[in-house]
Amino acid sequence: MAAVHFTDARILLVDDEAAGIAALSRILLAAGYHDLVSTSDPGAVAGLCREREPDLVLLDYHMPGMDGVAVLERLRATFAVHSYVPVLMLTGDSSSAVRRRALAAGANDFVTKPLEMDEVLLRIRNLLELRCLHRRMALQNQRLESRVAERTAELDDAHLDTLERLALAAEFRDDETGRHTERVGEAAAVLAAALGLPDEEVFLIRRAAPLHDVGKIGIPDVVLRKPGPLTEAEWVTMKEHTTIGARLLSGGRSRVVRLAEQIALYHHEHWNGGGYPHGLSGDAIPLVGRLVMVADVFDALSSERVYRGAWGVLQVLDYIRSHAGRRFDPRIAALCEQPAVRGALIAVRERGDDEGLRRSA
Repeated sequence: MAAVHFTDARILLVDDEAAGIAALSRILLAAGYHDLVSTSDPGAVAGLCREREPDLVLLDYHMPGMDGVAVLERLRATFAVHSYVPVLMLTGDSSSAVRRRALAAGANDFVTKPLEMDEVLLRIRNLLELRCLHRRMALQNQRLESRVAERTAELDDAHLDTLERLALAAEFRDDETGRHTERVGEAAAVLAAALGLPDEEVFLIRRAAPLHDVGKIGIPDVVLRKPGPLTEAEWVTMKEHTTIGARLLSGGRSRVVRLAEQIALYHHEHWNGGGYPHGLSGDAIPLVGRLVMVADVFDALSSERVYRGAWGVLQVLDYIRSHAGRRFDPRIAALCEQPAVRGALIAVRERGDDEGLRRSA
């Protein structure tokens, strides 16, 4: 009764007696199974399973030093949670207590000695069929997970693209190149990385920071694009872009949107409590708000606006340094003094200028 469909299966034989291994080998070879691995050392079983990755283990119950149940317990700790390597327990003891102990330890099937060839081969074939089905299901699950991951990535890309366009819609009203939002995201990521934040958080900040001024959508042009100083009433209106932005982004399910909501609300809070909308100070201001405050000021002051000319980059960096501990978190402001960070920020600014020229050409 050869199990022709599974003759390529790898089978591990474990028995402390050479005669037992020899008898099993004869049965299996006659049935067409040729990929056989064997050991008489119970302590070597876990290592063999890791090295040879068998499809089935035939395990003797009674062995000196470490019996089959002890070996099985070690195997179950060795096999990955998602793997399925069936174990057929073999013993000359047919008592129900032994059977229960073996099955409770995780044996998939049980056969008593002396072995009856047809019965052994039937049980082996059944266990290999289960192994095959499990591997097919695992492969199918892997394919489904891959398709879900691809679809999720597509949705994430579409989501991020929508957010980027929303940020641009707000920014085009204040910066005709539309690059300010992108540069703030890049500069904030530079500062976040220099601060030692994990790569995932740096990525999220890079994506969320461009939405810092999305609330400007709700600010009238007469205020937003006014070429001269704002009146007190106009300034009150202008400051509302923080709360408008937070309301637009509130209730978001993705981490990017939730982070962007914080940034929109808090990126004008000052370290000394003199900012808006809530007058928070110090560490009470969320870290992302403090990071984007520096990134936003760095880019905004070095950009041309209808109400003022652009500052030089070195002049902006000097301003950040001189306002550390007042407007800016001193730890973040100090990052701008590091040559590598300063160079990266200047590169962000220069790339933005080049891109703006290409867009206007």
